[in-house]
Amino acid sequence: MSSSAGISRGRGKHTSTLVLPPAMDAVSTFEAALADRSTVHRTTAADAAATIDDAVTTPAVGTALPYDGVSLGETAVERDPDLAAIDAARTGVTPAGIGIADYGTVTLPSTSDGAELCALYVDRHVAVLAESDLVDGMEPAYERIAGDAASGDATQILATGPSATADMGELIRGVHGPHETHVVVVTDR
Repeated sequence: MSSSAGISRGRGKHTSTLVLPPAMDAVSTFEAALADRSTVHRTTAADAAATIDDAVTTPAVGTALPYDGVSLGETAVERDPDLAAIDAARTGVTPAGIGIADYGTVTLPSTSDGAELCALYVDRHVAVLAESDLVDGMEPAYERIAGDAASGDATQILATGPSATADMGELIRGVHGPHETHVVVVTDR
């Protein structure tokens, strides 16, 4: 329903029309959910390397990105890092499996190339998400996760912004993971 569409109520001469705001697209909903917690960057595959580079603080490590035309090859990100490189890194760049618009959440699949380490043991995590992998809410996300599990990809972390805990009182960020998070949404993938 567009913003000019409305719902008429009443009979005869005395009617009122409720005008509804335009529905937000999934990326806008995702951005709104992460407001004040994370930075969301929109980009195309052609501009993804430059957008990723802008979000990175070096030294940076990362894992392969599974999107056609999107690579870390033209970035300052070290690919296939060893443990020493991950330990020294300030930023980790990894693909996100699913984005959940209503919550600003991304899933981080566990992979053999060390994506979890690159995502969780750095000060800044940059998750790269294809817009086509963005779903509205938890129900479609769980359906996708169940499908991944059925095909053998069972382990995924759900992450919403930087690590935060209030176990001992005041909210503290970055104790159990990154202090800062960015999500690069590739709009044409």
